[in-house]
Amino acid sequence: MAIYRFDLLRRILFIYILGINLTLKSRNPVVKAFNLGGVISVPGLNQDGFSEMLHSTDAQSDTNDSYSEIQAVSCEEELKGSGSLDTNCQLNTTLILANDTLITGGGNLEILPYVSVSCPIPGCLISINISGDLKVGQFASFRAGTLIVYARNVSLEEGSSLNTTGLGGKPPSQTSGTPLGTDGAGGGHGGRGASCVKGDDKDQEDTWGGDVYTWSNLSEPWSYGSKGGTRSSQEDVGGGGGGRIKIITGNILHVNGTIFAEGGNGGLRGGGGSGGSIILLTAKIKGSGTISASGGSGWGGGGGGRIAIRCYSVQEGVKIMVHGGESNGCPSNSGAAGTRFDIIRQSLFISNDNMSTQTDTLLLDFPTHPLWTNVFVESHAKVVVPLRWSRVQVWGQISLMYGGTLSFGLVNYPFSEFELIAEELLMSDSMVKVYGALRLSVKVLLMWNSKLQIDGGQDPVVGSSLLEGSNLVALREGSVISSNSNLGVHGQGLLKLYGLGDIIKAQRLFLSLFYNIHIGTGSTLQAPLKDSSKMELITNLLCESPTCPEELIHPSEDCNVNATLSFTVQICRVEDIVVDGLVKGSVIHFHLARTVTINPGGLVTSSELGCRRGMGKGLISSNGAGGGGGHGGKGGPGFFNGHLTEGGEEYGNADLPCELGSGGGNSTSGGTTTGGGLIVMGSMEHPLSRLEIFGSMRADGESSKSIMESQNVDVMGGSGGGSGGSLLFFLQTLTLGNNSLLSSSGGHGGQPGGGGGGGGRVHFDWFNIATGDEYVPMAAVNGTILTRGGTGIDDGHDGKDGTLTGKECPKGLFGVFCEECPIGTYKDVNGSSEALCIPCPPEELPHRAAYTFVRGGVTKPSCPYECISDKYHMPHCYTPLEDLIYALGGPWLFGLLLSGLLVLLALVLSVARMKFVGTDEFSGPTPTPHESQIDHSFPFLESLNEVLETNRTEESQSHVHRLYFMGSNTFNQPWHLPHSPPDEITELVYADAFIKFVDEINSLAAYQWWEGSVYSILSLFAYPFAWSWQQWCRKKKFQQLREFVRSEYDHACLRSCRSRALYEGLKAENTFWKEPKSAIKRG
Repeated sequence: MAIYRFDLLRRILFIYILGINLTLKSRNPVVKAFNLGGVISVPGLNQDGFSEMLHSTDAQSDTNDSYSEIQAVSCEEELKGSGSLDTNCQLNTTLILANDTLITGGGNLEILPYVSVSCPIPGCLISINISGDLKVGQFASFRAGTLIVYARNVSLEEGSSLNTTGLGGKPPSQTSGTPLGTDGAGGGHGGRGASCVKGDDKDQEDTWGGDVYTWSNLSEPWSYGSKGGTRSSQEDVGGGGGGRIKIITGNILHVNGTIFAEGGNGGLRGGGGSGGSIILLTAKIKGSGTISASGGSGWGGGGGGRIAIRCYSVQEGVKIMVHGGESNGCPSNSGAAGTRFDIIRQSLFISNDNMSTQTDTLLLDFPTHPLWTNVFVESHAKVVVPLRWSRVQVWGQISLMYGGTLSFGLVNYPFSEFELIAEELLMSDSMVKVYGALRLSVKVLLMWNSKLQIDGGQDPVVGSSLLEGSNLVALREGSVISSNSNLGVHGQGLLKLYGLGDIIKAQRLFLSLFYNIHIGTGSTLQAPLKDSSKMELITNLLCESPTCPEELIHPSEDCNVNATLSFTVQICRVEDIVVDGLVKGSVIHFHLARTVTINPGGLVTSSELGCRRGMGKGLISSNGAGGGGGHGGKGGPGFFNGHLTEGGEEYGNADLPCELGSGGGNSTSGGTTTGGGLIVMGSMEHPLSRLEIFGSMRADGESSKSIMESQNVDVMGGSGGGSGGSLLFFLQTLTLGNNSLLSSSGGHGGQPGGGGGGGGRVHFDWFNIATGDEYVPMAAVNGTILTRGGTGIDDGHDGKDGTLTGKECPKGLFGVFCEECPIGTYKDVNGSSEALCIPCPPEELPHRAAYTFVRGGVTKPSCPYECISDKYHMPHCYTPLEDLIYALGGPWLFGLLLSGLLVLLALVLSVARMKFVGTDEFSGPTPTPHESQIDHSFPFLESLNEVLETNRTEESQSHVHRLYFMGSNTFNQPWHLPHSPPDEITELVYADAFIKFVDEINSLAAYQWWEGSVYSILSLFAYPFAWSWQQWCRKKKFQQLREFVRSEYDHACLRSCRSRALYEGLKAENTFWKEPKSAIKRG
């Protein structure tokens, strides 16, 4: 960028030097100048920089083959203007020049409105070299075959023009821009001219008019356009080629008018001329005008020319065009677009301005130093790289938009190989066609309603095509990538097909190295194509082989495109794969992936893409119905006209199925069917971490269609159905959601009498099945798995069901999904059959126990169990008493021991009973001293008892009234007092306080619930202890009552102050075996 700026400043400086020099020589009316290869050289002006600028274009032949003198004109004399070219010159008179003209000076030049200066001779030159500004007024114009302008600023007002349309001189020698013959084809230059000739053996894509030339000078185009062809053998009436225009300014090119180097019109009798060349070197382009080197219209439109612009800023209002001319003889096939090259940005633009064409713009040379930055093919431009081998490389993006087409190779010779390298390939409503093989390497590939078609032909020498989008590959709005050969799509980021109509399809398809692949709803991955002959070339290798190909079980880890492998679709080294649309292929393999998710509506299928014959092909008799194909199950026999035709036999390995299903009937019959294909998820060394299926995965056999109308129902029966294929899973975990489906079913037989196809095979090979406490369920199955045989039609028989198997389960686990054996069973051998889960020995289960769940299953006959309640103790689920009984030798021995213990205890209690009961220090009432009989067997206690009882007698002598407790002082009938005071003491007590006193006495006399419970238990098991416990409790209860009356109660119920103060108004006594009583004394 810095080099360009420096170069531009240098050229501006030299323009001013030129102006000074011309001012010094302005007195000389004649200045000799030479036309040297199309570049104006002024003798005496020896500035190196300006000379370099002038000679920066290619040397092209001019109207004169030798040097010629050009008359330098003055403002007033030759140009009929006013003023001086060294100051200000105004042209106010229309001039028609007859020779090449040089207008030079150090001032400004203005051509007034409606004034024109022209040299209407093909190839005629008008050169303007001034130090000041050039202004072209409204509707004024300069017109010649070549226009060269050097000025500080150039301004074209509304309606004004610099025009070389149809005035081009001779094109370069050894070019074929002008078409031959009398077809009226357009001339060629930047794009080919159109031809309206077509016949039975060719179309308009195969024919064209004038060809392209000067493709190696896109940044400095300096060639005339070519003349269009003629339709008359008598005269040449084709439109003339466009001329040349070069404008170099120091500051601004202001375009509100037009700058035209278009091809001339050929009308209905001739072809349009091709556009010429325009070079613009300026700092800014402003305005709302038009710059065009488009082809002219005619019977066949002329091709567009070439424009090169070195400018830092182009206002959007300026329209720049290089489109082909309109074809009157074939309106849908205009001339091909020319080229527009941005020198500063090193970007190529090819646009046909939405004019439809079948004619090509050829690109025959791509620079390698420096590389182009961008290539834009737009608006129905049709670009072709026709070389046998070519490498197209740009720094930035290749953009195809609005119907643009980019083709590589030749239609009838698809043997070439091409490389396309860029940062981005952006396609919108456009197409890329490749005839041969393509190596595409970009960071971003975006397609919107676009197509990338690769025609590999039938040549085995042509290699596979490889598309690499390292960051993003995205297809939207019905975009399609297709190849009739092998295709690999690689990347490191995201591959996403967004929705309806987005398709990637090939004969073999390999997707690898992406972080994520998302197949959106309505989008498709498919291989092989629908062409059955090409499909059979791929599947035949597997259809007759009894052995499983090594790459299906132990695939390579390199994930390269390999045409020798058995896969038709392989997705390899991709972290996560999400399928909302369709994945379809004969042999599908997901390898080195982490997770695969098939959402509702998503489908991965190889149905009806297996073998048309195969090892289990169904038979057919000359006048009978066909038998169904066999695979996992035998094909159903066909029956028609009394003839029974056997179905195909079973084949393959149920524990490792890798076979395609077989067809039903005869391969030569028009009604033959095809078996299901093969789908493999993961590999033995690299299983999928997780497979989630909420949609469907199918490998079903084909059902027979109804017999063809041309067939005689009385002579020929229906064909048998194809057998189901194989679904082989190498997994760690599986989720089958609600309404999901795995199917490898046989197809139905055809009418009449066709047999059903046999079911296929489904196998789950689980990786690293954990056992014991580390076990986790590997499958959550809520969907449907089918391997059923197809239905026979009419008298045809149904096909047999196929197989559903799983890897051999370790001990404790069983079934296809290696689940724990049912509770109450154990499994101590390896295997998957449910019969291996043996019931646990019932004699080892206690009658109060139940078998428990064990993580990872039970692997030994001693099945774990637990007691049905916490009140029972392991291991025998006994109560505590039963544990004691059995700990002491069992019920009989325990009964003997207990009986002996009770007898011994009874003897001990009998001896101690009188002492325990009869010597109560609180028994009474005792007799008076005169009646007392002292037992001298306990002298100390008797003396104390005598003293105490004497005191009690004395105290109770003066009582007023005795209140006897009601109840028997037992746990069921404790002591209690009535709440109403007797009449005898009504005057001695306060009624309310007395009731409160009674509540407190009754509460204290009541027993706790546990005391009665202890008594009940002891009554059952040890009655002597129960009786002793009751006596002890009764004694304790009386002691509590006495202490309460003696010291705790404040005697508040008594009216006597003295009695309340001395705590003497109430006393408690007991007759022990008689009724208890409470005495109230007078105060």
